[in-house]
Amino acid sequence: MKKEVEIFVYGAEQICASCVGMPSSKETYEWLDAAISRKYPEQPFTIKYIDIFNPPEEEKHRLFATHVIEEDLFYPVVTIGEEIIGEGNPKLKDIYKEMEKYGYEEVSPK
Repeated sequence: MKKEVEIFVYGAEQICASCVGMPSSKETYEWLDAAISRKYPEQPFTIKYIDIFNPPEEEKHRLFATHVIEEDLFYPVVTIGEEIIGEGNPKLKDIYKEMEKYGYEEVSPK
């Protein structure tokens, strides 16, 4: 593995108006954490949830949270590095593809 990936899931308690019927941002975050951990066991990564209406003090997160709100992006918005990998209903396939660019490898069940 080249570099440990940091995944950020930007969302809110309230489901976005265009995403009614989909899981909440927090549920998506938890689902992604579990799915990625199963796909890449023993390959460390970090996944963090960022509330767009109450972001942490770190400037990059505050700026991106503001961007999500001002640009009316469908949340949750999933980022790896500086790239938006998915929004609204992120696809695991896209997230896995991005992680494999960083050297992550699927571990086949024994």
